[in-house]
Order: sequence, then C-alpha cells, then structure tokens
Amino acid sequence: MRGKNAGGSGRRDFGEIQDAEWPYPNVSQRVEKIRGIGSAKAVQLVAAFKLGERMAKEKISREKIDSPELVNEFFGAEMRALQRESLRVLLLDTRYRLLETQEISLGSVNESIAHPREVFRPALLAAAYALIVVHNHPSGDPTPSSADHSLTRRLAEAAELLQIKLLDHVIIGSPGEGRAPYFSFKEAGVL
Repeated sequence: MRGKNAGGSGRRDFGEIQDAEWPYPNVSQRVEKIRGIGSAKAVQLVAAFKLGERMAKEKISREKIDSPELVNEFFGAEMRALQRESLRVLLLDTRYRLLETQEISLGSVNESIAHPREVFRPALLAAAYALIVVHNHPSGDPTPSSADHSLTRRLAEAAELLQIKLLDHVIIGSPGEGRAPYFSFKEAGVL
C-alpha cells in the first residue's frame, strides 16, 4: 500500500494468522533476527511459509490417509516443532481422505488431557466415517505412557459404541537411533 509501512501492515495481517493458526510462535520476529532480513522481508517469508503449508494441505485432502507413515509425513514436522503436547484428530471420509483436522487439547511439555467425548465431538459434527488420533511428545521420545495406553483403550471402546472407525493413535516424536520418529498403536497391535 502506498504511504504505508509494508512491515507494519503485513505484520498486522499475518501476525493474526500466525498466532491463531500457526504452530510456530513469533516466527516473523525470529526471522527478523537473521542478519539482513528486515520486517518487510520477514513478513514475505512468513507469507511464503503459510502458502506452502496451504498447498501441502491441499495435497493431503486428496490422499488416502491410512498408515502411520503418512500421518508422520503430513503432520510430523509441524508437530515436532511444538513445545507443548498437542492432541489432534484427523477426521476422514469413507475413502479415508482428510475432511479436517482439529486440535482437541493443548497440554504441557509432557501431558495432554483429553476425554473421549471431546475427541469424538468433532467427528460427530462433521459426520466423519473414521478418525486418527495424533499427538506429539515434545521430549522427542514417541514411547507411549501409561496415560496414552489408557486413553487409547477408552477411545477404542467409544469408537465401537459410536460406530466410528478409530484407525490409529499415532504419537509423533523425533527420529532416534534404532527407532521410528513415531509410535503407532495400530502397528503395535493395540488397535
């Protein structure tokens, strides 16, 4: 806009999106700290990141999501960047294509509390055929806790009662020596 500060107006526009939707807090301020990048360029970079994320989500909506590898491929990088546990549901249609993703709970650095009614509410409202539960472990270790096992058992019981397929519960961690960057309750034979 002529006569307006591009950095200020862009920060205002993209700052709202970034804070409301993005998992990377204060990204434009972090980018500005890189030598040679000012406010206007930082806003451009944030916009490019956001555009890339939207394009990736378009691809996801056309893909059949039926394996923990795909869940990790599509959501792993984003969830590994989070500093707190986030529990999300991926709502799927009858062909296991993504209808939408909803965050159910944002917890602490080592715990995210969720009740089955909160997990299944979005599935019921969206008339989803199936869902995948995914959450991250900020520590990087995807090994499930006893609370993770307990939640998964309760979710499986609720899914059966509601006749909504619980395809998997995936825990996102970081790659480590001799371990995958995620844990799948389906692969482990729990679901």
